[in-house]
Amino acid sequence: MTFRDHPLDPYGRLRAPSRRTRPERIALAVAIAMFLGACSFPHAITVVDPTPQGPYVALGDSYTSGPDIPDQVGTPAGCDRSNRNYPSLLARHLDLLTGQVHDVSCSGAKIANLTTPQATGNGTSPAQFSALSADTALVTLGIGGNDIDFTAILTRCVELDAPATLIDLVHSTATDAAPCRAHYAVGGDQIRGRIQTASARLAAALDRIRRLSPRARVYVVGYPELLPAADGTTCARYLGLTPGDVAYLNDEEQQLNSMLKQQAAAAGDDYVDTYTPSAGRDACSSPATRWIEPLVPDAPAAPMHPNALGQQGIADAVEHAVSTDG
Repeated sequence: MTFRDHPLDPYGRLRAPSRRTRPERIALAVAIAMFLGACSFPHAITVVDPTPQGPYVALGDSYTSGPDIPDQVGTPAGCDRSNRNYPSLLARHLDLLTGQVHDVSCSGAKIANLTTPQATGNGTSPAQFSALSADTALVTLGIGGNDIDFTAILTRCVELDAPATLIDLVHSTATDAAPCRAHYAVGGDQIRGRIQTASARLAAALDRIRRLSPRARVYVVGYPELLPAADGTTCARYLGLTPGDVAYLNDEEQQLNSMLKQQAAAAGDDYVDTYTPSAGRDACSSPATRWIEPLVPDAPAAPMHPNALGQQGIADAVEHAVSTDG
């Protein structure tokens, strides 16, 4: 044994270990890493593919199902589902097999119909949550508009605005009259009250989705721009609404979307903004670019609902959210 190899120094004390060279330290680190990699630890961190591969469940109302957009598929027929609605387009984008996709969206659905059957004009749809399971990996939910009865509100607004709109068209003017806003302001903002009621229902629904499908990624899908946010003068011709009431109804829709976003965040879920990408593609815009059809549709779609272009636009927004999340 040489003096350097002896564990004691000349004074009988333990010799300090010699410092390893940089190549030696690197070799030691590599060896340790290889050893740890070969070991199996019960709490090891795993890398998860950010894009879910199904099963996928699509929940929602007519803005999800796609009424009057060919081809209409699925049962019951009264749910008005299209094979070109955004759930179908999303499923194709994710390359999901037919058995992995469960589109149970239904025209006219309210939040209550997530947990209770829904009678349609052509058959009864089971509670939409019946499609959820512990294995569900992806859920999209587009609902809330029927809870505030937006279609009936719009119909009533058209009736109330007809005299003022006719005067504006005859005289080529645009007044600030808002008969609809005045009507729904009696006793307080009635539409805001409905949104608040729907908010509590949605919170409960999102909580139930989490309990039924604990591993699922959930996306709450907002509503696209139905009416122009800026200049509503063209809506007199397409919808018979005054500019004042166009602004009022647009603001109420944004309040609805804000509620959906807030509840999604509170539940730890994601919100998909379809309002921003649809700006300028509302029901009063050019037929060539619009996502929403007016009261007398130019393209195959229900009045005041997304057409095929709109469904594709919504699908793009959802696809982006799903692909970048995680």
